[in-house]
Amino acid sequence: MSRLRLCCLLFFILLSAPSGVCHANRQQPVVADLSKHLVAINAGFSGTDVLLFGATDGPGDIVLVVRGPPQQQVIRRKTKSGPIWINGESVVFDSVPAFYLVASSAPLEEILPDSVRQLHQIGLSYLNLEVLDPVSEDAHVTEPFRQALVRLKAQRGVYVTTVGTIDHMANRLFRSELQFPSNVPTGTYMVEVYLVRDRRVVSAEITPLSISRAGLGAEIFLFAHDHAVLYGVLAILAAASAGWFAALVFRRN
Repeated sequence: MSRLRLCCLLFFILLSAPSGVCHANRQQPVVADLSKHLVAINAGFSGTDVLLFGATDGPGDIVLVVRGPPQQQVIRRKTKSGPIWINGESVVFDSVPAFYLVASSAPLEEILPDSVRQLHQIGLSYLNLEVLDPVSEDAHVTEPFRQALVRLKAQRGVYVTTVGTIDHMANRLFRSELQFPSNVPTGTYMVEVYLVRDRRVVSAEITPLSISRAGLGAEIFLFAHDHAVLYGVLAILAAASAGWFAALVFRRN
């Protein structure tokens, strides 16, 4: 990995150096890439780090947003009925990022106005979570469900906001370690890099990242989804066989 990082840094040093062939107006204000574009999840997966590196054409702050694959999410409110708790009102949210990470070289409130953060959905408070089945048309009624969704995602470690985790290096280079926990969902992720100057986004770079299952666990997962009935029958037979074998062993003992 150290050799890879060194090669990447040398590449961007050469890229940012003056050239008689390339004109200044053809250079992008920010360029970025990842150390790997595919993360394989196997049986022993315990999380991983992905290096993001890049360069800018001048000074500025860097904002990084990682969005996981969108999904539907149901949030239910627990109500007490006598001695037991039951499910009460519920709200269905659509296009909810399965994973969401925001990192910045400086506090977001200092480098970006609310209108820009709202436009690019930068920050947990600015995520546009569409309500499919509201309990009321009043946004104040559905807001507690939204806050509960964000809170639960943050507790699971799949919604993260950090400041100061983007390192500025010499020759206008920058880098950041993207940390993905062991429970990271599979799918296609979008890694967005924003260059901010004078409280405005002056350039952006989007890079895809794929997280998928690999090995025997992936084969079993695909088989269970493609042949659900057969998988259920085999699981029942396997459990019954294991119980019969255990009873036979203990009977002999």
